[in-house]
Amino acid sequence: MSDVTRARHGRPVHHWRRDVIELAALFTAVAVADAIANLVGHGPDGPVLLLASAVALVATAAFHTWWARHHGHAPPPSGTDTDTDPRPLPSERTGETTLWRMRTTVKDAPGSLAALCTALADRQVDILSLQTHPLAEGTVDEFLLRAPGDLEASEITRATSLAGGAGTWIERADAHDLVDAPTRVLGLAARTALDAAELPLALRQLLGRCTIRQSPAGPGAEAVPVEGAFEETVMRLQAPEGGVITVERPYLPFTPTEFARARALVDLDAVLGPRVPRSQDVLTLPEGNDITVRRADVDDLDAAKAMHERCSPRTLSMRYHGPVGDADRYLNHLLSPRFGRTLAVQTTSGRLVGLGHLLWDGDETEVALLVEDEWQRRGIGSELLRRLVAMASEAGCESVYAVTQSSNTGMVAAMRGLGLPLDYQIEEGTLVITARLGAAAFEADAVNVTKAEAS
Repeated sequence: MSDVTRARHGRPVHHWRRDVIELAALFTAVAVADAIANLVGHGPDGPVLLLASAVALVATAAFHTWWARHHGHAPPPSGTDTDTDPRPLPSERTGETTLWRMRTTVKDAPGSLAALCTALADRQVDILSLQTHPLAEGTVDEFLLRAPGDLEASEITRATSLAGGAGTWIERADAHDLVDAPTRVLGLAARTALDAAELPLALRQLLGRCTIRQSPAGPGAEAVPVEGAFEETVMRLQAPEGGVITVERPYLPFTPTEFARARALVDLDAVLGPRVPRSQDVLTLPEGNDITVRRADVDDLDAAKAMHERCSPRTLSMRYHGPVGDADRYLNHLLSPRFGRTLAVQTTSGRLVGLGHLLWDGDETEVALLVEDEWQRRGIGSELLRRLVAMASEAGCESVYAVTQSSNTGMVAAMRGLGLPLDYQIEEGTLVITARLGAAAFEADAVNVTKAEAS
């Protein structure tokens, strides 16, 4: 027994009063025990008193046992089911789990979030992360949940509604959603800083499944405030180079927090200005000629127009599906990093002989190729296509499509050479080939083209 429990002014304080009381209790107990021993050992009724004490102890123990079993003070015997909740216990649920993303609106009042979390816990749902989006009235709470595999989404939303949630939306999540929001936003900002073509992709990954379109500035263009604007499911932002970026998400309204994040990405892109990664690969064709594959932008406009002049009318018509004289009009749009990514193929003399485009078309992605006649059927188109599809896969696109003519056997063969599931749609001589990317990984090495060096 320690007689020091605290210190005052750095000196130990002894509890002498407690020590005196304990000693008095000890002496009293010894005296009572001695008196009982003398009474039992020397008194005339000692044996009777001893026997009566034993009987009283046995009766008290039996009464205590009966009382505990009939009034719930003791745990129930093993194998007894006392739980009236029809839901299965955690140990009874399957070992498989499912990730869910859920968003719901709760009242901005103490205890609202606690009630919602309790309702989810009652159904063995684990909350992995939580983001709050304050509104003028109430708060939108966005959850990443891990639920038992046999728990349906409808049961989760019903429990959320009973706990006070309103406007609940839920969908399946995957391992990518396990990254916390600050880390994901910083990663998107870093990608945007390196490549101007990343802005539409960054916005799409930031805001989820949405459609992003950009309209150019000019007479009759829609006016948008400098700070942007959003209403329910439509967000409008001023594009850094002019015009308007429109983001639509019909299935889920935007929140002020999401609007602020999107505007911050666009502001970052505007501050950094035009930029394109300058890495390039030198490849050797089967006949021994070296070519360079690199990113292209509007600085390559003159070289691209010169390549148009060397291409035959048939090649241009199969690429642009319209009058040959209008081909040059498309180049400003195609070479702009804002609308996608462009790969250029040039010879050792610097002559441009091929272009490959990966174009963000709303929530879809288009691939397009143009190779100068003299350099066709050497594997250049296949090399460009494989690189473009690899970019699309890395960007998280689920599919890519190519619009061509049914007579363009080269493009059809290049798409089939990807080894991916293909869908074909033919309408009035126009062929649309869609390749489903899935989780496939792509390498940049094309058939009949070997990589010599990279820088």
